[in-house]
Order: sequence, then C-alpha cells, then structure tokens
Amino acid sequence: MPETIAFVGVGRMGANMARRLKLDHGHVIASVHDVHGPTAASLAAELGAHHAASLAEVTASADIIFTVVTDDAAQLAVFADPASGADSLLTRAKGKTFVNCATLTPKVHVECARRASAAGASTLEACMASSIPQARNGTLYLMCAGEPATFDRLQPVLLHLSNALRYVGPAGRAAQVKALVNMVMNINTAGLAEGLGLGSALGLDLDMLREVFSQTGANSQVLKTDGEDMQNRAHDCYFSGAHAAKDSTIAWNLGAEAGLALPLAAATKLQYDRLVALGRGSLDKSAVAELTFPGRLD
Repeated sequence: MPETIAFVGVGRMGANMARRLKLDHGHVIASVHDVHGPTAASLAAELGAHHAASLAEVTASADIIFTVVTDDAAQLAVFADPASGADSLLTRAKGKTFVNCATLTPKVHVECARRASAAGASTLEACMASSIPQARNGTLYLMCAGEPATFDRLQPVLLHLSNALRYVGPAGRAAQVKALVNMVMNINTAGLAEGLGLGSALGLDLDMLREVFSQTGANSQVLKTDGEDMQNRAHDCYFSGAHAAKDSTIAWNLGAEAGLALPLAAATKLQYDRLVALGRGSLDKSAVAELTFPGRLD
C-alpha cells in the first residue's frame, strides 16, 4: 500500500511541493498544517486533505511528514518533547519518517534527527537549492542527508519532486552544503547589484552591460535570474531578502566556528541585514540592488 504524506509548513514552497505530489503523481496528501491556519485550510480544500489543527494530528495521519518551516526556532518547536506537554510531531511518532526541507543551522538538523530517533522515528534532510516554480514543476535540486537506508527508501517520492537528487552524508551535512550554496549565491547577488549599480551611475546602457556580463567572466546564474529584475526594480519574491540575511548569517557563523575569516560573506550579510532593517526584507533577494543603484533610497 502506498505511504501517505503530510506537510507542515505550506507557504509557497511547501504548498507547491504538495500540489506536485498530489495533482501530478497521485500521492495521498493526508493532512496539512501551518501556523497560519487559513493558508493550510485553503490548501487542504484544494487537495482534498485534512486541515490538521495540531502537529500531533499530522503525525497520526501520515507515514511521511515533510516539514518546510522558516527557521531554527520553528523547526525545534515542531520537534518539541511531547512529555513537556507541547504539541509536537514526535507524539506517537514511532515508525514515522520526517523529511526536513528548511534551510537551518546544521546543528538543528542533527538535533531534530536525534529527537526523532529517540521517539522511534527516522529523518532525512532534503535541502532545496531551487525556488517556487521548481517546487511546482518537480525540478527541485535536493541535497539529502541522513541514514542511507532512509534516503534509498524515500527516493521514489523524492524523484517526483526533484530531477537532481544528491546524497551528501550523515545528518547535518546537507545543511552545511546548502549554507555554502546560499553563501556563494548571495555574494554573487550582492556583487551583481554593485556592478549594475555602478554601471547605472556611470550612465551605461544596462541592457548592453548585462549582455557583456553574460559573455565574460562576470556571467553567473544570478545574472540570468536577477539581473533584469535589478535593472527594472521587479522584486516579486521568489527568495526573500530576509531569507538571504538568515542564510548569510548561518554561513558566516559556520566560518567563525571553523576559524575562517570570510570577508565577502560578512559584507554580504551586512547588506542583507540592512535591507531587512529598511523594511524591505519581504522583497526578493534581487532587492539588494536598491541599496546600490543611485537614487533609489532617496
């Protein structure tokens, strides 16, 4: 009998992953839960799933539970100790499998794996290096970590979400790799913003400049995804500035723990921290260009 699936955290990424599994591949989405109840209720109605009012209900409803939450605190909260009286995914979790997709501090993934194991459950990190369209289309790039047997068992489901699975090692490793991916991406984004901002200040044709960038060592994936948006101030959110600030902090802290000075990562973190402080953290990460193009903060 096919395993049933549930989701905790059904913002744009989680919701589109659930849609992909249900609408395109016929998986049973037993329940969905979100801290914003109306969001979960709407998706539940769309997919014919149960809107779970509690985390314990989610665990009771399904064999595989995906978590797609915002940050370390949210992840630790959904894996709280049930003995404390807290609502928790670990309530009667023996035999369940949790697939944790959020970008978190690696130590948090390790701790959640430890807590789940103590409850008789298994976990897998499935860190995503893609965005909303890829979640809906099943073309996520997934970096996975945990027990190899768990990864192998979940591959049939994961391959309906991803066209590129990569197993990278034990718990915590995928989060480390994802932190480095986002560190380099965010540095590239901030660097592109400065290049285009300076081009604007010099009065250069930015269409021409982006074309030259694309044919030289200045080319990057970020140029393809963000360059025109920076030029046109089109910052509809696919990956928010607030998330860029959070992820830059994770990477910077990993560098500090390793005894490395990461001046570019530190400078990028400060730029995204500034964007958030200006109340623009809900915009796409491309909005870092607002800090560098002349006249945009006037």
